Amino acid sequence: MKKLIFTILFSLFSILNISAQKSDASVSRMYQDYLKIKNALVADHSDDASKAATTFIKSVSMVDYKVVSEGNLETLRKDASKIADSRSIEAQRASFNNLSKNMIALTQKFKLADQSVFVQYCPMAKASWLSAEKNVKNPYYGSSMLTCGSVKAELK
Repeated sequence: MKKLIFTILFSLFSILNISAQKSDASVSRMYQDYLKIKNALVADHSDDASKAATTFIKSVSMVDYKVVSEGNLETLRKDASKIADSRSIEAQRASFNNLSKNMIALTQKFKLADQSVFVQYCPMAKASWLSAEKNVKNPYYGSSMLTCGSVKAELK
């Protein structure tokens, strides 16, 4: 009887572990797509930002509601939709500010990447964003103020 209970518990634990790994991968994928939006804004490419936001929206759809609440996912989807639907880089950057606030909130609950994730801040835009690299590349001003900002936190 003890062996049967142990086997059932072990099987259940294995299933939960596989599910958690899959969920973490979907959140990590969402983060990678977020970085594509950021990089397009850094390069002043509104069309690329729009395409990257569309990809991000698809990534959001792949995250299980049991991992991230439906309300939080809907907020991320709305923020990204504003970027995807706009052709104005200024409007995209304004929407990116909201998207970044919500993605930064996710960093409190999830490990987004195997490497460090940096929270960076631009005092001119009064806005933060996530980056995979320590060097500041500002998505709010792009080439006009590429290195404006500083690293506020490193999440390992």
